Amino acid sequence: MHGIALLFAPLLLLGSADSAVETVDQSPVEATGTGSDDYYARLQSAAGQTPKRQQVRIRQRVILRVTPYRRLNATVRPRNVVERKIGKCIDLKEIAGVQPDVGRRLIFYMRDRSIVAGSLEKSCAARSFYSGFYVEPDEDGRLCIDRDRLQSRTGAKCKLERFRELVAE
Repeated sequence: MHGIALLFAPLLLLGSADSAVETVDQSPVEATGTGSDDYYARLQSAAGQTPKRQQVRIRQRVILRVTPYRRLNATVRPRNVVERKIGKCIDLKEIAGVQPDVGRRLIFYMRDRSIVAGSLEKSCAARSFYSGFYVEPDEDGRLCIDRDRLQSRTGAKCKLERFRELVAE
């Protein structure tokens, strides 16, 4: 009989903890019952303080890190390439790595072995992104031009202006 009670004891504790969190109130607590809450309420009232319940907020933030692309056993960028227009967004989960190019361009190496060039806004230099970048993903999980801001590990914050797919001739 005691074994069954021991199995359900954690569930009962969780149930009582959940109900305490759900009943958040900003009104003063009355010290009329018995128990540990009542004990602390009596101590605070004896000290001349009115006990109040506190509200707890949990915030969650996700930031993705895109690392520099390593060329070991991987596709090498072809010499003769043609640029093709692609959409305004690419999937973040499909990016395998990034490398800075000359000027304001970043080269994104995708998991499907395709290569995409992204042009940064005019005030940004691609060399700031030599060690990758951080991005806070939007709800759709895509990296889009004129919407998402890339933050380099050196501190630069830039937006992308356009994407072009690089295809071998």
